[in-house]
Amino acid sequence: MVYERIRNMREDKDLSQEKLCEYLNCKQRTYSDYERGKLDIPTALLIALADFHQTSIDYLLGRTDQKMPYPPHAKKRS
Repeated sequence: MVYERIRNMREDKDLSQEKLCEYLNCKQRTYSDYERGKLDIPTALLIALADFHQTSIDYLLGRTDQKMPYPPHAKKRS
């Protein structure tokens, strides 16, 4: 799977892979492989990307065209 939206969202913010990798704490070569679909993106990194771009993982993966993130999950009271 090619993660086209992940690349497009990064480019829309005029961010280099290097700058985004500083935020994500990953290597640029590895991130490049994620964008090109050579490696699957780990769940923790997908969550970090969704938070960074203020969107949902489903949007990043092309499962929805709704860019807005889901509402926060309500925490249960003890």
